[in-house]
Amino acid sequence: MKILVAVKRAIDYNVKARPKSDGSGVELANVKMSMNPFDEIAIEEAIRLQEAGKAQEILAVSIGSAQCQETLRTAMAMGADRGILVQTDEEVQPLAVAKLLQALVNKEQPGLVILGKQAIDDDSNQTGQMLAGLLGWAQGTFAAKLDVQSETLEVKREVDGGLQTLSLKLPAVVTADLRLNEPRYVKLPNIMKAKKKPLDIVTPSELGVDISPRLKLVKAAEPAARAGGVKVADVQELVAKLRNEAKVI
Repeated sequence: MKILVAVKRAIDYNVKARPKSDGSGVELANVKMSMNPFDEIAIEEAIRLQEAGKAQEILAVSIGSAQCQETLRTAMAMGADRGILVQTDEEVQPLAVAKLLQALVNKEQPGLVILGKQAIDDDSNQTGQMLAGLLGWAQGTFAAKLDVQSETLEVKREVDGGLQTLSLKLPAVVTADLRLNEPRYVKLPNIMKAKKKPLDIVTPSELGVDISPRLKLVKAAEPAARAGGVKVADVQELVAKLRNEAKVI
């Protein structure tokens, strides 16, 4: 089985994102970028499936500027066999990402697609679900544990009430949650080996996909500062404040 894993280049999780001074978007100049953490988990899970003998090849895919090659090289240093970059300098929104991945899935014919449940920059949490819908495949979102059989996939997923277990028919789309695994540390020899692994570059037009944005960003701004809390003397004062000031009861 071939596994396709989508990885995104995003602002590093240790960096606090700030809006541009004109409010036109998020400031990316001179900001440290790295692989989206949930996509790291997706790559790690694909590698573990390959090490268990349940996958023969891991294909890492990224969509974005030429700098995304660094992200793909990181994925290959972790263990992916090859990479594909869909190169574009335009903004690519979740539906366009799903359509580009659909085109690559139709071309590469993987048996399983794994991606992070969301990217930490836009927090859309849409691409995996949209991709499954476009392909007509089964989907297991927020996966906390995977068990791949010959023709089926058991996904234990996190829901508000606890854990839910799904049995899916392959091929399928899975989105990785935080507790699925802990990604491995990339060693220097693997980083050097990754430089020799094949990395193909295509464009959205070559895949026949229109990536024109459907949503318009009106303004990006810092969230409003939270007001400080207050202490109350007794339950009666608390209820009065909830009723008269907060107006929640």
